Amino acid sequence: MTKTILLATTAILLTGGAAAAQTASDGPEPQVAQAPVPTGPTSQAPQTDAAQQGVLVFTPDFFADQRPNTALDMVTRVPGFSVNDGSGNRGFEGAVGNILINNARPASKNDTGSNVLSRTPANQVERIELIRGGAPGIDMQGYSVVVNVILKTENTRQSILTASGFFFEGGRDQFNGSYQFTAREGERTWGVTLSDGLSTSDANGVGQVVRTNASGTVIRREDYYNDSFGGGQSIRGNYAGPLFGGKIDLTARYGVNDFHAINLQTATDVRRESLFDNDGDAGEVGAVYTRPLSARLNLETRLIHEWNTFESISTSRSRLGGVDSPEQKFTGAGDASESILRGLVRFERSPALTFETGAEVAYNMLEVDQAFTVGGVPVPLPSASVKVEETRGEAFGKATWRVRPQLTLEGGLRLETSTISQSGDAEQEKSFFFAKPRFLATWTPMPNNQVRLRFEREVGQLDFEDFAASSDLEDENVLGGNADLEPEQRWISELIYERRFWGDGIVSVGLRHDEITDAIDVIPLEDGLSAVGNIGDGSLDQLAVTIAVPTDKLGVSGGMFRLRNTWNHTEVTDPTTGEVRPISNVRASQAVISFEQDITRWKLQWGAAYIPLLTGQWSYDPDQTSGWRGHNYFEAWTEYKPTATLSIRAQVNIWNDFDVQRTVYADRTEARPIAFVEHRYIDPRTFFQVRVRKTF
Repeated sequence: MTKTILLATTAILLTGGAAAAQTASDGPEPQVAQAPVPTGPTSQAPQTDAAQQGVLVFTPDFFADQRPNTALDMVTRVPGFSVNDGSGNRGFEGAVGNILINNARPASKNDTGSNVLSRTPANQVERIELIRGGAPGIDMQGYSVVVNVILKTENTRQSILTASGFFFEGGRDQFNGSYQFTAREGERTWGVTLSDGLSTSDANGVGQVVRTNASGTVIRREDYYNDSFGGGQSIRGNYAGPLFGGKIDLTARYGVNDFHAINLQTATDVRRESLFDNDGDAGEVGAVYTRPLSARLNLETRLIHEWNTFESISTSRSRLGGVDSPEQKFTGAGDASESILRGLVRFERSPALTFETGAEVAYNMLEVDQAFTVGGVPVPLPSASVKVEETRGEAFGKATWRVRPQLTLEGGLRLETSTISQSGDAEQEKSFFFAKPRFLATWTPMPNNQVRLRFEREVGQLDFEDFAASSDLEDENVLGGNADLEPEQRWISELIYERRFWGDGIVSVGLRHDEITDAIDVIPLEDGLSAVGNIGDGSLDQLAVTIAVPTDKLGVSGGMFRLRNTWNHTEVTDPTTGEVRPISNVRASQAVISFEQDITRWKLQWGAAYIPLLTGQWSYDPDQTSGWRGHNYFEAWTEYKPTATLSIRAQVNIWNDFDVQRTVYADRTEARPIAFVEHRYIDPRTFFQVRVRKTF
């Protein structure tokens, strides 16, 4: 497995996405309808749900100046919302994203909310509701903010054709495209998507590798070349319609993919080459059936099955002074699958009080066969060939109570039990039980001011790949598997204050503290190997700030200035040295500054984003400390929409440089003397993107 630094895309650097909703104040009991209350002109500000201050309503005219092509174009412009498509963890509860469509999430975990919205025409959106802190009938899935996109029911047929090109300065150019067809007739909708995707990295580039000994003397200086690329083709079909007094949503997908990476170091009489190649296929089917059982009682059942297969090979070759060293090769092949059956019943006691209860069961499997050789001679590895299986069940219940329009309370409890068994090179079985309570309070003391308080216990999921051996031959590192892993647990306390101003301006400040048990990191093994494992208790303290300032009042029409940053401070005790240090792979901070503007008379939008300092992320292994840092990442884009059905977008990404660092220790004693320090100074290639999208 190779390391690739993937940092920024427009979706990450700029605003992120959202969705739209069904009116949260709708209820089964007769009541006087309360229309949303405008907070300003609807083209400049949202409306407020009259029955609940925590819901903001965005109508299509709010987005008119942006001339959106898809529902995703609209959601990414909702102030105070960033798209999160979920962690992708096993199971459904707590693993999916913060986008709902017509009050429900998509039928498949992999068919994410942003994917569905990207193939939903903008003219089909009736409204978008930003739900902050919860609302009766809305499954928040642990998020404090979600969007719920409500679609129109008029008959339509529409196709979207997209073509894109990525052009690297002095590097490998890549192209991709897609075709999407959607149709609606009454209550029935269906569609198909054909995709030719690509995978690339904004860290591709050239530079130098400089290695020094403990005293700082240069012992190696070599030119460096890095490139990674890949792609895949897939087909997806979707159908939704009435069935037996309810509604059925179906989706299915199949695709093939490949990925390749090259790392090369050269000097006079020196050549060090590290290669990685991976090929595989994947598929999924999903079904969701919803049906009202009575005026107040609703049923939702969900079935998901996913699978994938893969074959990979990592190769390391070196030549020093014209003499070849023994070739190192790490191969792997395997398959994985997940099956989920989930059901819930929602009881709307009143427009202000909703109860939910349900359960899900899941079966997950990973079977992998791996081998490591040096010069063709096999090297034994812990857990090289394993099969990991998990059977998990979870029962849950929650209540959402709108005490008054300004105050909403949500409380819930999830009870999880699971058994993880391992067979092959290691035989072991473990069972776990966790109770996961959750409490969320949302208080809107006055218009445009909101406070959200969350207290929750979260239990992480074990990565099945950590049970098996793995490699990073570029850094001369091979990890063994660990059969003794246990899930990481966190008690989370979070407080967020949000202030809205000038229509769609926002200031949000969030404080969070995590008490961590059985933190997941890297532990030492015998024979000089390492593995992912539990290293004891730890903590996280976080400050998150988001600022969005519309510039109309400052004399710049249609503009929006944004600043956001998250500061993280983590602590854990290192299993090798016994000293307190940060948790591996958690970024200390990374500020993003951006500006975008709609120029209606030119049918144009443009924007730019800047990251002044990339603090990077660090990994603390028993034998080395490694990570990277960089600065001056910049991207700029413009999108021209000459007609309502055509858009042309161009973007440039410029990254000054970054430094990949490794400090390798001579032994694992408490003093850990330094064997050498290595820096890879990389100048990433500037690259350009061009995308043309046509709606028929």
